[in-house]
Amino acid sequence: MRVDLFDFDLPPERIALRPVRPRDAARMLVVRGSDAPFEDRGVLDLPALLNPGDVIVFNDTRVIPAQLEGMRGEARIGATLHKRVDLRRWQAFIRNAKRLRVGDIIAFPAGVQAVAEARNDDGSFTLAFAGDEPVEVLLERAGRMPLPPYIAQKRGGADEADKADYQTVFAREDGAVAAPTASLHFTPRLLDALDAAGIIRATLTLHVGAGTFLPVKAEDTTKHRMHAEFGRIPAETAALLNEARAKGGRIIAAGTTALRLLESAADEQGTIHPFEGDTAIFITPGYRFRAVDGLMTNFHLPKSTLFMLVSALMGRERMQAAYAHAIAQEYRFYSYGDSSLLLP
Repeated sequence: MRVDLFDFDLPPERIALRPVRPRDAARMLVVRGSDAPFEDRGVLDLPALLNPGDVIVFNDTRVIPAQLEGMRGEARIGATLHKRVDLRRWQAFIRNAKRLRVGDIIAFPAGVQAVAEARNDDGSFTLAFAGDEPVEVLLERAGRMPLPPYIAQKRGGADEADKADYQTVFAREDGAVAAPTASLHFTPRLLDALDAAGIIRATLTLHVGAGTFLPVKAEDTTKHRMHAEFGRIPAETAALLNEARAKGGRIIAAGTTALRLLESAADEQGTIHPFEGDTAIFITPGYRFRAVDGLMTNFHLPKSTLFMLVSALMGRERMQAAYAHAIAQEYRFYSYGDSSLLLP
């Protein structure tokens, strides 16, 4: 499909630069699969919008301080880690990459160093970090939170508040360089309300990569290449989801990251299997969903792979109309913005 079919105009003032407080005070647009009117609700309404026995699936990845600023000789080099290769190596998107060659050493703050070990086909570099300390420890010392470009550029980068704001209450497994932002709205009181309503909770892990922010440069969706991300669904989680669905419960993904991993792990009959490995699944209109029955997600960028995904779930014209409604009603967009609940 033509990428420009997924374009829309978004006024800059609709981009949220900070989250609402408390987190669960965000608004939520409910979009159903029929021609039913859009419902302007709040995130705190979620327990009443789901059914007892439904399962909401969260991503428990934890965002690491994956943005680094360093020097290669006299040249300033910026690095955004986006995918772990092994214990000491990460693939990274490089700013000022024309000044970096394979074999060069980049000196980051606090004595952290990395060698540009290889240049990859997508233009990124593989960085090998020096020393014996775990790379996560080095990043805590020298890195900063990797805010999305549309926030960082307007605010001048991350600050102390983002260390908490850009982390979900489910964050357990180190490795993401972008937050699973649908889950940023959840608080202990909302989780208690879901439990009281008989909504089941499950978790999986998908380490979100910086590729999620890259624009689609191709003119046709068939020409776009997704960056692979590592994910894991434990056997007990897969069993819980299959059992809930067999009993008539719906599987609701909290975020596109959870949805993409669930769909990667499902077979043609819709059975979800344990999963551990990379996924580069790219969901566009025409895709037949096998694992999920609904999605809670924030509002996405024009012509992005994520707007294509929600268009695949609900229909492109339906989502264009939903986004036009959200803009007219002054919903807040993107990572720190409001939410939507999509029920096809």
